[in-house]
Amino acid sequence: MNQKWNNMLFLASSTWAKVWCRRISFTWVHVLQNAPDEILVVASSMLCNLLLEFSPSKEPILESGAVELLCGLTQSENPALRVNGIWALMNMAFQAEQKIKADILRSLSTEQLFRLLSDSDLNVLMKTLGLLRNLLSTRPHIDKIMSTHGKQIMQAVTLILEGEHNIEVKEQTLCILANIADGTTAKELIMTNDDILQKIKYYMGHSHVKLQLAAMFCISNLIWNEEEGSQERQDKLRDMGIVDILHKLSQSPDSNLCDKAKTALQQYLA
Repeated sequence: MNQKWNNMLFLASSTWAKVWCRRISFTWVHVLQNAPDEILVVASSMLCNLLLEFSPSKEPILESGAVELLCGLTQSENPALRVNGIWALMNMAFQAEQKIKADILRSLSTEQLFRLLSDSDLNVLMKTLGLLRNLLSTRPHIDKIMSTHGKQIMQAVTLILEGEHNIEVKEQTLCILANIADGTTAKELIMTNDDILQKIKYYMGHSHVKLQLAAMFCISNLIWNEEEGSQERQDKLRDMGIVDILHKLSQSPDSNLCDKAKTALQQYLA
């Protein structure tokens, strides 16, 4: 078969696949709009997989108005529907364009986002933290979101770190802080918040390595030499005793934590 026919067959199959995905996507959204709860739980669970980054269905699902529908599910009294709604939004936000992230924030509203962060269902809380972490990825997106929602996000982070939550919840929350610390302008929301800085310092000395590592990522992003203003940030953190803690962690029996501490210390020596 010559190249011309190969190209024609590839084009035909690609076109058919796109049409099929679009039809399936509209069918799923229609089901989600009209089904009883027991069907909604199953359908929304399957939709979570269809919204993974590599799924060919992701784009047509977005075009079919899924954002508003999923945001509506997060307000359900049924915890399974809240979980699936926020889980699907989390998958949707992963490595997404700024427009998609803005659509999610607008449709969900910061008020509902923070209600979900105080949800009594642990699965809802974890998926909401995952959504927030995915929204706050890539520097332009981090800076944009924090410029409009920074105050509320920092308040939510503070409350979670102060609350009676398990290791996984606090680890995810510290990872969100690490993402914020990776922003260009957003990192100043951490550097000007002494309460948050003290919490990062506290978790650097925590007994659980996962929390120490997550706190270390925050510090590393704040002191990295190649970033503008790093010297001032390094000086402030040194005055807080962060360098002393880094020296202690560089002797940690955990090789990963030890390496991260040594790398951070090198930023002070460069």
